[in-house]
Amino acid sequence: MARDMQAALVALNRFGFGARGGASGDLINASSDPRGFVKAELARPNGVLLEAPGLQSTPQLGQAVFAYQDQVKQAREAAKAAAPAETPPAAPTELRRNPSLNAAATEIAGQMAEAKPADNAAKPDAMQPNAAAPPAAKPAPQPLNVIQKTFRAEALARLQRATLAECGFTERLVAFWSNHFCISASKGELARIWAGAFEREAIRPHVLGRFPDMLRAVEQHPAMLFFLDNQQSLGPDSRAGQNRKRGLNENLAREIMELHTLGVGGGYTQGDVTSLARIITGWTFAGRQGQLGSPGSFVFSVNAHQPGPQVLLGRSYEATGLAQGEAALADLARHPSTANFIATKFVCHFVADDPPPALVGRLRDVFVKSDGDLKALAMALVDSDEAWKAPLTKMRSPYDFLVASGRLLAQVPEDPSRYLSGLNLLGQPLWSPPGPNGFPDTNAAWAAPEGIKLRLDIAAQIGARLGNNIDPLDLLEFAAADAASIETRKTIERAESRQQALALLLMSPEMQRR
Repeated sequence: MARDMQAALVALNRFGFGARGGASGDLINASSDPRGFVKAELARPNGVLLEAPGLQSTPQLGQAVFAYQDQVKQAREAAKAAAPAETPPAAPTELRRNPSLNAAATEIAGQMAEAKPADNAAKPDAMQPNAAAPPAAKPAPQPLNVIQKTFRAEALARLQRATLAECGFTERLVAFWSNHFCISASKGELARIWAGAFEREAIRPHVLGRFPDMLRAVEQHPAMLFFLDNQQSLGPDSRAGQNRKRGLNENLAREIMELHTLGVGGGYTQGDVTSLARIITGWTFAGRQGQLGSPGSFVFSVNAHQPGPQVLLGRSYEATGLAQGEAALADLARHPSTANFIATKFVCHFVADDPPPALVGRLRDVFVKSDGDLKALAMALVDSDEAWKAPLTKMRSPYDFLVASGRLLAQVPEDPSRYLSGLNLLGQPLWSPPGPNGFPDTNAAWAAPEGIKLRLDIAAQIGARLGNNIDPLDLLEFAAADAASIETRKTIERAESRQQALALLLMSPEMQRR
């Protein structure tokens, strides 16, 4: 059977995370049947699920956070009780630091030293250029708390899965849907410890399932409810609303319609946002006391739910409690505007910033006719000629770039630190987008000069660390073989060292574009 290296490059770069180095043979395997190579992952639905030792459920993690917060509170109270009385200044004219402020300053300085080790080094007196710097005592690193440990474990499991995947198409789908239905770990301690569990529980089980099921799982997950403050939303006429003199919080309702389903211009009004906010009042999670259920689990609070029927997008929803909101979500998932919004965003992500209208139309029809079957949507994308003929012009996101580099170098991470630091530097901190609309997905966002310079810095660091033992021309064969451009090949051949050649390979179009 004839081998098509250019199509194999499209299979691995457009749909996956690029070829793996070592003895994987990914490019050769994909070249004989590129479409079949990509589709093979779709035939293994259980392969999308992520289970690893030590990864816990959302309620378990919620209880762990509540216990940790209680310990911190008790420690602070004990420290406050044991603190000596503050002594007054010895003389009115002498400025002395308050001991409690001094302790606070020392604590802050320690935190800053941990965050910026380089800044902790003692510096010579600025007025004495030749003064010797006294040796600085390096503070002992603080042990990681349960939130930090969990976040790193979740990150490592995700990174290892992406690095080891044969093609990476399903992992790319996970990343797409996780960004579509994003939360931000920077929201607070609960969001940070729940970020990985949210993806494992609400996204992965439905990536090759149905959109209505994913939508319900996402909107009922405690991480999403916490991120968009729905636990604070009370029906104005509910028992809790009347007792606490509080009302609606429309954050979740607005983002469900604007970002998760219908899209901007999808035919809804501010009145519809308010109606949906009323419909999903009472959707919350059990707190540390566990009065409504297991701490950290989704619960429906009747006392917080707005009573009575509601009208949304011209349709009336009877007062059926939790079922009222689930029925509204099911209808939003099947709305024509949702089909158009999802199809357009899907093609923009995988094919081009300016999506081919015919392809968008076909995927929209598949979404409607299959009742939101996301596996069918992915299959239709792979079956389309447009997805294979469009040039590889999309810029890889920082996450895609770092994962692709690790795959090519056959470096399976055992510690997430370098990846997490790189993502922070490149402007895509893991599970921490700047807003509920997720990270951008356009060339304009990731191809800016400053971003390219930072990528080059990281590529140079990788080259300096690993270049001595690697032949970059061999890696180019793994990455693209005959599909590599003459310009890329000549650039690598002319490099002054292996370290420089490796950096240039990582910055080549074959590694930066998808």
